[in-house]
Amino acid sequence: MRIGLMVGSDKERSRAERLTGLIDDGRAAENEGFASFWMPQVPGYLDAMTAVALLGQATERIEIGTAVVPIQTRHPLIMAQQALTTAAACSGRFTLGVGPSHHWIISDQLGLPYDRPARLVRDYLEVLDAALGGPGTVAIDNDSYRVRSPVDVTDAYEVPVLVAALGPTMLRIAGERTDGTILWMADERAIGDYVVPRLTSAAESAGRRGIRVVAGVPVALCADSEVDGARDYASEVLGHADFSPNYVRLLEHGDAEDVGDTMAAGGEETILARFRRYRDAGVTDLAARVVPLGEDAGQRQQSRSRTQAFISSLAAEFSSGAA
Repeated sequence: MRIGLMVGSDKERSRAERLTGLIDDGRAAENEGFASFWMPQVPGYLDAMTAVALLGQATERIEIGTAVVPIQTRHPLIMAQQALTTAAACSGRFTLGVGPSHHWIISDQLGLPYDRPARLVRDYLEVLDAALGGPGTVAIDNDSYRVRSPVDVTDAYEVPVLVAALGPTMLRIAGERTDGTILWMADERAIGDYVVPRLTSAAESAGRRGIRVVAGVPVALCADSEVDGARDYASEVLGHADFSPNYVRLLEHGDAEDVGDTMAAGGEETILARFRRYRDAGVTDLAARVVPLGEDAGQRQQSRSRTQAFISSLAAEFSSGAA
């Protein structure tokens, strides 16, 4: 299992410092031995793919990916153009994570339709796959798109595509059509008993190998007495499940009731044990979302540094199979 970092909107930094701070975070993740660095498209925050392109210029080895970009906000051909450009900026180290997002973002915030998202994903991937396939003309007609357009960005890099897949139809599409899935709010039982069997079965039927399961997992290194508070805090700052019915349905397949319950929180042995359970459930890439604890910015920065340093110490062990 490869271990990477997942970041989000950083409210501890001023707006003027957020982009430069993010680039510093990416450089630090590479220097600390993390395998990957994942950035979501947070409503109203930095544009994820633009930031990833800049990160690609500031780093040399680490994989950089989006987790995830909503498909409704970008036409698949435009998404492909930007993804190919970003891959060139990252020297081929870019992974495109996309997904249908949630009704409260797409419909309530943006005023766009959120109807039959699984069908839209299938149609979207048909155009995206063709556009990412190399220079030439994309000619696609399906229920959602009619495309007649050239693509001439680069032929140097392939762009792996991952889909945020929560339901059975989406997991089948991800297995049949993409390189895997990116998960959030999924505990070990939901992954091992529900996600992995459906994803791998679809992939095998389509003749696909090497399917990835990227799991975003909140992490906090703390005393045992702080664990319950850490879980409550994670659920508060990282989004309650009841905002998103898609997550509620995924949680029903596991033991967690909210994002805090998916968290690796506690002492070093406790975090190590939970990482092992995620690996044994079938996670190929654990994207650790550090949750800093403390009463003020200084305490939270110290908490972040301690937690990240410990996760970094585990990265080589898990990638080698020694953990």
